[in-house]
Amino acid sequence: MSTERTVTVVPEAGLHARPAAKFVEAVTDHESDVQLGRPGEDDLIAAGSMIAVTSLGVESGEDVRIVADGADEEATLDALERVLTTSEDELADVNT
Repeated sequence: MSTERTVTVVPEAGLHARPAAKFVEAVTDHESDVQLGRPGEDDLIAAGSMIAVTSLGVESGEDVRIVADGADEEATLDALERVLTTSEDELADVNT
């Protein structure tokens, strides 16, 4: 059974460049399979792909839906939420 969470993206650049790289890094640091998309949409992408994550075109202030499936679902979602809710200038200090 998977766990999901909706999070509002805080970094000023949205889910592009550094925030997207940090997000993908957090995905690959965990065991759970993670998918990402917009709330209310069934089309989800593999969140471990930088190209897929940036291709969503998510802007600052938009909500995203994160779905994790695996042994560490809650820890994975917590780490990803930290990345998405941290301003870009503080992002380098976020531990995933």
